Amino acid sequence: MLRRAATPLGALAGVAAAWAYVATVNPNHPGHYPVCPFLYLTGWYCPACGGLRSAYAVAHGQFGAAVHDNVLAVIGYGAAAVLWVLWLSREVRGRPQRIQVPRAVWWGLGAVVLIFTVVRNVPFGAALAP
Repeated sequence: MLRRAATPLGALAGVAAAWAYVATVNPNHPGHYPVCPFLYLTGWYCPACGGLRSAYAVAHGQFGAAVHDNVLAVIGYGAAAVLWVLWLSREVRGRPQRIQVPRAVWWGLGAVVLIFTVVRNVPFGAALAP
């Protein structure tokens, strides 16, 4: 059983190390992380802008601040956690790791990300900006 769980647990260790780093090195203070190239080149927030700040806030239990910094990233953190649990449970039970996602779901997700990006960069969507 432990052998089957090794890959998901190894991935969890890597993600936990990244979260530990973000939790200890505050992205709200300039100079610790590179500037978003999309923001630098265009002046627009990309869909991931504010993601490090939201991860820092989640790591410190500040969920309101995390949602303010990047609501889409916070939803992504939850989705990633659910998918990891599914991955681990399927590996431990010896089931194949085949999750079929319909093409329409991918198109819908892309549309949500595109709409989120545009809305957070226009005046009426300023609440979504980090």
